Amino acid sequence: MEKEHKEYCAAPHRVVVLALDGLLPFELGIAHRIFGLARDAAGSPLYETVTCSVRPPGPVRTDADFAIAVEHGPEALATADTVVIPASYNLGRVYDEGVLTEELKAAFAFVRPGTRMVSICTGGYVLAAAGYLDGRPATTHWSAAEHFQRLFPSVKVDADVLFIDDGDVLTSAGVAAGLDLCLHIVRRDHGSGVANNVARRSVVPPHRDGGQAQYVHRPVPEPQLATTTTARAWALGRLHEPIQLRDMAEQESMSVRTFTRRFREEAGISPGQWLTQQRVERARHLLESTDLSIDQVARDAGFGTATSLRQHLQTTLGVPPTVYRRTFRATTGGTRRRP
Repeated sequence: MEKEHKEYCAAPHRVVVLALDGLLPFELGIAHRIFGLARDAAGSPLYETVTCSVRPPGPVRTDADFAIAVEHGPEALATADTVVIPASYNLGRVYDEGVLTEELKAAFAFVRPGTRMVSICTGGYVLAAAGYLDGRPATTHWSAAEHFQRLFPSVKVDADVLFIDDGDVLTSAGVAAGLDLCLHIVRRDHGSGVANNVARRSVVPPHRDGGQAQYVHRPVPEPQLATTTTARAWALGRLHEPIQLRDMAEQESMSVRTFTRRFREEAGISPGQWLTQQRVERARHLLESTDLSIDQVARDAGFGTATSLRQHLQTTLGVPPTVYRRTFRATTGGTRRRP
């Protein structure tokens, strides 16, 4: 038993970040920051993150006025459990023709079958050119979405979301959405408790509402001074109670129609969708951190019945409450290596 335990906890999950010429330094640092802060209950790192290039160790140009010194060549990809590809402004044939350069082809040859592949922003172009996104849903920065879809017609592009988790391939929208995706990966691997702690230490929200729609520039015909923040705070304090749309609208002294329009403008989703998201997050927290029965979790999260809770978790997370609890109550306090 002791030997099995040592083998189980021995090696952190290895994340290899592929640094390409013209990369954005901010996006390069996201994976190191988020995965580097993830710790188990004993304070041991849950991930090991390294950076590699498509060439032998040496300098890699950025889109800023400095280069970075990368100490690993493409052979590091062969050691990865997860590969992260940040955005680059120098993708050349990948961006123009949708095909990999010879350097990238040689680099991807090191990637083992079953490795989890992750892209941030236009890093998705590299995954698509390598064939990882064929026939699969994906996202990228909203301003590149139409071009991305034309270049890779077999990819199911969704420009309205912050990130897409398609199992072993995950893609995110622009820049800060990479934070959302990496936090999601930590949450998926080790539970909300670990992810929330990483978010607190990074001074970022553990989960952002809505999608890219709220960040796309649209002309505003007149000043919009009213917001829906009071209604959201009010709703979060009583998720366990029935909440009607008119109740939320009343908190802002708006008509239901005006409130719904303003809410969509600010959050990118409808009030009903937002409420469901918050209730799912509440249920996840209770399943991970308490021994409450499924019926009680359903009531406390505002779903009313265990049947409703099961339906929403199955739709949102792909698993029923009992499976979710068994997975994350068992792994949040220890090191869990991805199968």
